[in-house]
Amino acid sequence: MTRHFLDIDDLRADELEELLDLASAYKEKRKEGVPHPDLERRTLGMLFQKPSTRTRVSFETGMTQLGGHAIFLGADDIQLGRGEPLKDTARTLSRYVDAVVARVFSHENVEELARYATVPVVNGLTDDAHPCQTLADLLTIREHVDKGGSNGGSSNPFDGVSAAWVGDGNNVAQSFALGCGLAGIDLTIATPPGYGIDEDVLERADELGVAPTVTDDPAAAVEGVDVVYTDVWISMGQEDERDLRMDDFAGFRIDEELLANAPDAAVMHCLPAHRGEEISEEVLEGERSLVFDQAENRLHAQKGLLAWLLER
Repeated sequence: MTRHFLDIDDLRADELEELLDLASAYKEKRKEGVPHPDLERRTLGMLFQKPSTRTRVSFETGMTQLGGHAIFLGADDIQLGRGEPLKDTARTLSRYVDAVVARVFSHENVEELARYATVPVVNGLTDDAHPCQTLADLLTIREHVDKGGSNGGSSNPFDGVSAAWVGDGNNVAQSFALGCGLAGIDLTIATPPGYGIDEDVLERADELGVAPTVTDDPAAAVEGVDVVYTDVWISMGQEDERDLRMDDFAGFRIDEELLANAPDAAVMHCLPAHRGEEISEEVLEGERSLVFDQAENRLHAQKGLLAWLLER
């Protein structure tokens, strides 16, 4: 049966652990210079309506390191939205490639691709979700915030770990909320009124076992947590809302003043960052920052995901 990866809760908790273990193993092999051509002669098709740095480079590099090949198809190369039905694109590509990564605007588009494709479809980002980012986030948290013996002897490295999301309840926040629910991380989400994550995402996180706490008080949200995470306040397509959003998000910047409430917290940001807006330069470049470890882990997590999907 073909497995797709459209959001993080397409995985079970044990599958998430297996996938992160595989990502960690690939990371170690790359560090030691050990070849790992596990997807030799496999081809990845990459459909991108939206521009990208980390998603594109990490998938293309990852596929090369796994011995395979990636074909990038940008907005000018594909027929999405220009007359060809998505179901035709999905069925045609399935005859050519071994997996598809789609970075598109509408989540319904990636769902339709998956409905008709006979090869795995991976969500490289939609307006509703960014599950590949969440895999890298969880890998980063597991590496840096494993409480070891302090979690009561549990084998789950996420037991006892707490996190706060501060800022916009965007696609990254929504997938992260589901990822925390799946992993068992105690999450608090702080957004200004009107910028929260979708109710159905909260319900899905609750069904996974750990519903996030929701607040509009960033200082209360970060108090005593292990990880503080943020993203841009103004995403692609929201530029005309800039003045309104800058006013609405006042007080939600991750800076030293806010982090005084979380003296032991590591800081995460999925990049690109707008320094001085959602995060200060001092914090982004400071000792607490896991931002560039997090960015690197996009490569390892996506290699683990592709191998897991194609070698099952």
